[in-house]
Amino acid sequence: MTKRVLLVGESWISSATHYKGFDQFGSVTFHLGAEPLVKALKGTEFDLTYMPAHEAVDRFPYDMAGLSTYDAIILSDIGANSLLLPPKVWLEMQTVPNRLKLIRDWTLEGGGLLMCGGYFSFQGIDGKARWRRTPVEDVLPVTCLPYDDRIEIPEGAQGVKTRPDHSLLEGLDGDWPLLLGANEVVAKEGAEIVARLPDDEGGHPLLVCGEYGKGRSVAWTSDIGPHWLSPAFCEWAGYQRLWTNILGWLTRAR
Repeated sequence: MTKRVLLVGESWISSATHYKGFDQFGSVTFHLGAEPLVKALKGTEFDLTYMPAHEAVDRFPYDMAGLSTYDAIILSDIGANSLLLPPKVWLEMQTVPNRLKLIRDWTLEGGGLLMCGGYFSFQGIDGKARWRRTPVEDVLPVTCLPYDDRIEIPEGAQGVKTRPDHSLLEGLDGDWPLLLGANEVVAKEGAEIVARLPDDEGGHPLLVCGEYGKGRSVAWTSDIGPHWLSPAFCEWAGYQRLWTNILGWLTRAR
């Protein structure tokens, strides 16, 4: 049975100024960060719709009917403001449904929510992702910190399995490739910490799952691709299995 998955975020636009002696010129580049995941899910039971961050600002559904077409939603490297401040609110001062509350209610009724780490996930760089104390945080199996929560690991670190028998880790025997960073979070009471960072990186949660009403939620505190996932992680034979395990567990309730 095909399961529909909406991936929201994982895109950015870079503006650069190039100086050549007396002269200078500017350039703008658009980047997509989810290519490894998109590739990994091709041919699986999960039909992925990829909604880049700039499109989600206005295209992410405004009602339960729109959300209910999906079995799972992935929020990855996109801040809460992108869903709180669509053009009708930011530019036209009109009222619209609160899409963070919609995500909460959708999960309560059986949806599967996954938040993946990044500079604009959880609380993010300089605390600007601001998912803390939102309806989405209510759903997650973790609590966000009130400040910049990044853990940068330039030397690399391996995830530690704390529940190797859990279905999220099925078929993922042996050591994992290196991670280059993650977001620091606190697991909620009753949530299952399936994997964590090593002790010398604080032992913070890496993969956490929990129930919310009729639905389920998962927090993966590292990235889904570069830069926090090393090339070796993205090319690892277990990369596809990790994500199909997570999505399979999330959508089992539906």
